[in-house]
Amino acid sequence: MRLQVQLKKLGARGNKVVPVPFKIDGIPSTVGELIAMTAKKCAEEYNERVRKGETMITPLSQREISDMAGIGRITFGICNGDKEQDVGKAVDSALLAFHDGLFCLFINKTQMTSAEQEIVLKEDDVLTFIRLTMLSGRIW
Repeated sequence: MRLQVQLKKLGARGNKVVPVPFKIDGIPSTVGELIAMTAKKCAEEYNERVRKGETMITPLSQREISDMAGIGRITFGICNGDKEQDVGKAVDSALLAFHDGLFCLFINKTQMTSAEQEIVLKEDDVLTFIRLTMLSGRIW
């Protein structure tokens, strides 16, 4: 099934979020199954890049460097290490993070609140994952 996942672009120029095609195997019936399929696909793609030894190092333009510096991190998109990820642990971590409220999931602008929530996905539905940042401070 082909879905559209909203990804944030680096820097503040132009559109900040753009849809990117993302394919998963099968059709999930619950939010938990969707998160598991997504985490599995991402872990498998990462492991494939590690197996191939892809480093994806390309020269950065001055604009790319200044955009990345604006968010506080300059990266070349390389795999940091040659160790493959355990797909099962990746799925478990993703489900736990959703349960703990570390990220929100929206399907076509509707927030999903429970991993057991039933869903009906169609081709090219839009998924938006938003990682939440915990703020700390003094209460008194």
